[in-house]
Amino acid sequence: MSRYDRWNAILELLAQEGRLSVEEAAQALDVSTATIRRDFDQLAQQQMLMRTRGGAVAQSVSYDLPLRYKTARHADEKHRIAAAAVELLTPGVVVGLNGGTTTSELARALATCSTLESGFTVVTNALNIAAELTVRQHVKIVVTGGVARPQSYELIGPLASGVLEQVTLDVAFLGVDGLDVELGASAHHEGEADVNHLLIRRAAQVVVVADASKIGRRAFSRICPIGEIDTLVTDARLSDELAGRLTDAGVKVIRA
Repeated sequence: MSRYDRWNAILELLAQEGRLSVEEAAQALDVSTATIRRDFDQLAQQQMLMRTRGGAVAQSVSYDLPLRYKTARHADEKHRIAAAAVELLTPGVVVGLNGGTTTSELARALATCSTLESGFTVVTNALNIAAELTVRQHVKIVVTGGVARPQSYELIGPLASGVLEQVTLDVAFLGVDGLDVELGASAHHEGEADVNHLLIRRAAQVVVVADASKIGRRAFSRICPIGEIDTLVTDARLSDELAGRLTDAGVKVIRA
C-alpha cells in the first residue's frame, strides 16, 4: 500500500469514526505502529487531522479532502458512471464540466470516446481537467477565470462569471458532494457552489454525475434546486427508494 493509499484509508476511517488510535489504524491497515505515527504526524502538519495522545481525531477539513485523497473512493463506480454519461453525447457537443473525481473520470472518457473523435468543446473551471484535455487535438478547451482552490483544483470567485456569461452549453455535467430531493445539489464550499450554479445556468441540459454514496446527502452550500437537474447518472448501489423519489421529482435516473 502506497503512502497516499494509507493516508486516504486513514482519513476515511476518521471520517467514519471521528477518533482513531495508533493501534487501531495499524491493525486496520496491516502496517506497523511506527508507520502510522509518521502518517498521523504528516497529516497533522497538513491540517488534515488533529493529533492526540496515542492517536488522532478528525477535523472538519477531512470531510472536504483535497482531490488527490479522493481518487481511490468508489473508483470502479466512477468509471462506469463516466462511461454511461458519455453515451448521452453526440459529435460537436459543447460540454460544461466542474471539478471533482467523477467529472475528472468523465473527462478521460470523453477524450477517448470514438464517437466524439470528430471534435467537441469543453468549458470548465477545473484546472486538472483543462490540463489533461489540452493535449487532445480534437478537444477545444475553454477555461473560466477565477482563483484556484487547492482542494479541488477549481477556479472560483467573480472572475469566472466573465467567461461563463459569454458561452452557451449543450450539456453541463455536474459533480456534487450531495444530492437531496428537498435541498437539491450541494457542495462543501460556497465558492465552488456559486461557480457551479453559473455553469449550469448556461446549459440546455444539466446532468449530475455522482456515485450512490452522494445521493440522499446534503453538503454545506446549495448549488441548485432539484428542479434544475434533468438527469442523474449514478451507480447500481442506488436504492430503489431514492431512485423513485428522484424520478417523482422529475429527474431521469440512470444507474450504471
